[in-house]
Amino acid sequence: MPVLFCLRAGLLALFTALPLLSALAADYVEQPYWAEKVAKKELPPVSERVPRTPYVSEQANGSYGGDVVTLVARARDIRYISTYGYSRLVGYDRNLELQPDILEKFENEDDRIFTFTIREGHRWSDGHPFTAEDFRYYWEDIAGNKDLSPAGVPEFMMVDGKPARFEVIDERTVRYTFDKPNPRFLPNLAGPVDPGIYRPAHYLKQFHAKYADKAKLDEAAKAQKLKSWAALHNRLDDMKEHTNPDEPVLQPWHVTNRAPANRFVFERNPYYHRVDAHGHQLPYIDRIIMDVSAGGLFAAKANAGEVDLLFRGISMSDIPVLKQGEKAHDYTTLLWPYARGSELALYPNLNAKDPVWRALNRDPRYRRALSLAIDRKTLNNVFLFGLGIEGNNTVMEQSPLSFSGLRTLNAGYDPSEASRLLDEIGLGKRNAAGTRLLPDGRELEIIVETDGEASHIVDALTLIGEFWREIGVRLFVKPQDRTVLRNRAFAGLTTMVAGQGFDNAIPTAIMPPTEYAPMRQDNYAWPQWGQYVETKGKNGEAVDIPEARRLLDLYSIWMNTANRDVQRNVWTEMLRNHAENQWTIGTAAGALQPIVVRNGLKGLPQKALYSWEPTAMIGIYRIDEMYWNKAALKEARR
Repeated sequence: MPVLFCLRAGLLALFTALPLLSALAADYVEQPYWAEKVAKKELPPVSERVPRTPYVSEQANGSYGGDVVTLVARARDIRYISTYGYSRLVGYDRNLELQPDILEKFENEDDRIFTFTIREGHRWSDGHPFTAEDFRYYWEDIAGNKDLSPAGVPEFMMVDGKPARFEVIDERTVRYTFDKPNPRFLPNLAGPVDPGIYRPAHYLKQFHAKYADKAKLDEAAKAQKLKSWAALHNRLDDMKEHTNPDEPVLQPWHVTNRAPANRFVFERNPYYHRVDAHGHQLPYIDRIIMDVSAGGLFAAKANAGEVDLLFRGISMSDIPVLKQGEKAHDYTTLLWPYARGSELALYPNLNAKDPVWRALNRDPRYRRALSLAIDRKTLNNVFLFGLGIEGNNTVMEQSPLSFSGLRTLNAGYDPSEASRLLDEIGLGKRNAAGTRLLPDGRELEIIVETDGEASHIVDALTLIGEFWREIGVRLFVKPQDRTVLRNRAFAGLTTMVAGQGFDNAIPTAIMPPTEYAPMRQDNYAWPQWGQYVETKGKNGEAVDIPEARRLLDLYSIWMNTANRDVQRNVWTEMLRNHAENQWTIGTAAGALQPIVVRNGLKGLPQKALYSWEPTAMIGIYRIDEMYWNKAALKEARR
């Protein structure tokens, strides 16, 4: 039987919400921001701008008006508003359960057949109807066009190399059918980066050779120093980057100006699909203003009271500075735990080209010894003010998949046991300085490479070097450019890399365990294995350690079932596998993410989890529900 998800959770929610929605239609409250345009009939009244069955927020209870000023380090970073604005076809709620958002409802039949229903009367930000044609245009004319999409359909919309079958059922209904289960389809739609499987067809067709004169389009492309009509189309089709103010959106705010600029202004979408229970169309805030500033000045500018909301670009090390300015400049610094597997994780390269280091990195006793030789309590006190969670790189307790022992196995401080393990491996010989010797006579000197963008990682590695010196292991830190580091890792030239731990440390069973299997080249522990999987065996190396191969098999089991109990069991075994094998060496998790909020700006919880995935930074907490308690008095200060 298909499972039907409606406005909040299940059929009951749909039927109980309908009377409320009908009553709202007669009682919508017009925003002052659009009042003049409505009076001049340049814009329809709000009752005609929202869908007939809008998304009704159960939590929002604010008032209209005002601007919010924030900072970006470079013009391109305005794209992150797509992440934390978080309007999705299907999105996570605060309980990390999937709910329809832009869609009115969706049917999921055994994770194989997905039927999407569009809200009646839903419109793009320019007022044009949002219909099934926008899905068809993307599928056939963008993803299916080799000039626009040489790689074809996105990988998450394929199973065993075969794309979904796409159907338009009617003007408001589309369907995707897979031959086998594709349980990652919906979670991908809810991710921090919207895959955008729909487009404003009415706008983009004028730049598509199928619908417009190709010669004229090529000429227009040439005038902009582009190679073809396809390059022109791709430049203008930019819902994610927000570089084209002319392209309509379904997001809460729409950019109004182009780069180059030092300030970008996002204006409220007059046709946005969300409302509150009191007849207010969201968002409450009229404009989001993004000022371009050097990243190193973010904390100082926040301290000086120059922002209303700031989170991206500041970190735990900035908290003392941020706290100092709170009283003088009328803001509060919220502190949310960062839901990451480990703030610093070490990745021994199992695919290292050097045969001696390769053999050593592949020995689980060696990895456990290095883990046991780290004094995590001292690290925690020095870098996380003692507030972190010491242990392995794994899921946090808040994840429903967490269980006892995941974080603590082989993660205590026991240098004696670490030394015993190293002796057992055959690393008992030392030089006059007490440094252990490799089997070929070289000193056991581990060069740990890092991208150098986070100074606290370099500092933490220096401290870890002191711990490892006690067991006869020397550590040298090698910071470098991120691109150079990745290329070296991909080529097998790194011995060990230091970086952040798992992005998603609060997964649920319905989320794909991609990060935890050797199938991505960008995992520094097994880049060659990941490359082999990503290229379907054309490049890289096949997984040749049974315990790691089991992770791939488990991922395959997860991918080929719609049974949630089976998926949960897969996750449990994968997490236990990681704890036992110490593929990565975690240190401490739970850093606090500062979130600067101007006093009077309401709507964010005092405490919540922060992450890239699955919370989309602060996205699932719905910034379109933020409001000023005295909005009429609030204006952008610059």
